[in-house]
Amino acid sequence: MAFTILYPDSKAQQLDIEEKVVGTEAALFNMRQNRFEDIELKLWESCDAMVVSRMPIDRNVISHLKRCRIIVRNGVGFDVLDLKGLGEAGIAACNIPDYGTTEVADSAIAMMLAFARGTAALDAALHVDLGANWTHERNVTARRLRGATYGVIGLGRIGTAAALRAHAFGMNIIFYDPLLPGGAELGLGFTRMRHLVDLLGQADVIDIHTPLNEETHKLINSETVATIKPGAYLINTARGPICDTAALLAGLRSNRLLAVGLDVLPQEPGQAEDPLVAAWQENAPWIRGRVLLNPHAAFFSPDAYVDQRTKGVQTALFYLRDGTLVNCVNQQYLSKPR
Repeated sequence: MAFTILYPDSKAQQLDIEEKVVGTEAALFNMRQNRFEDIELKLWESCDAMVVSRMPIDRNVISHLKRCRIIVRNGVGFDVLDLKGLGEAGIAACNIPDYGTTEVADSAIAMMLAFARGTAALDAALHVDLGANWTHERNVTARRLRGATYGVIGLGRIGTAAALRAHAFGMNIIFYDPLLPGGAELGLGFTRMRHLVDLLGQADVIDIHTPLNEETHKLINSETVATIKPGAYLINTARGPICDTAALLAGLRSNRLLAVGLDVLPQEPGQAEDPLVAAWQENAPWIRGRVLLNPHAAFFSPDAYVDQRTKGVQTALFYLRDGTLVNCVNQQYLSKPR
């Protein structure tokens, strides 16, 4: 008997990649919806597994999962999943932490380089006036990277990959990660900061690679921005709500922050009501060239997209077929798996 795997909110037109993985072992249902209410209850109640993109899986949804044994967040972050509620229901929650590691690290470094060398700002200025702007002066965020300090918040897979890239540019690497076991820094040759404010006060580039949870929500706020080394870059390719964008805007106005690069925002898609987004759109001379926004796309490359979809369905199938559980993120709540 084939397993039933539900894709409630996949953006893929077809699950062709996934179908090649499961063969005849599973039936896949691609609903392509944004809300729980838009999917028939019988599909929620009859699925053996689910691969979800960004639809929240809360207790209301969980109450209708009569047969589901595993939910896979088809990405790295898993803040859309009620980990405790799923665990109490006996449902394993997993993520895919290794599909876009190099792409996200590359994106963070690309933003740093764009600020340091002014590539995006100079190109934009030339589009406005090719003759008058044929000058280096439109690069308002230029700096030498060799010898500068690169501060990583969250030294997991992506944070480590980004730090190694920065180190290749001759930068000094410091990091803050209270969850990383002691001694991890010794194998890498990086310097550990025991307190966030110590990193913020020393880093010329602040690069965020931490999950979103209660501890990291608005980790970067008006108080922490006030401790940042004047003239620093801040780059966030992790989760939008980690940064208070009003505080980032204030940091830019005061020149505490020289530049801000964001692949993620607290509200996505970006909203004009967000003060930082509004200032970026207005593009007044004081902020011009100092902010880079991307549409939560740091994860993407054609290769990473195939990896993501392949690993997502594999994670579900492995568990359904033989009980192999990989990348479980709610193990502490999963006392009685289904």
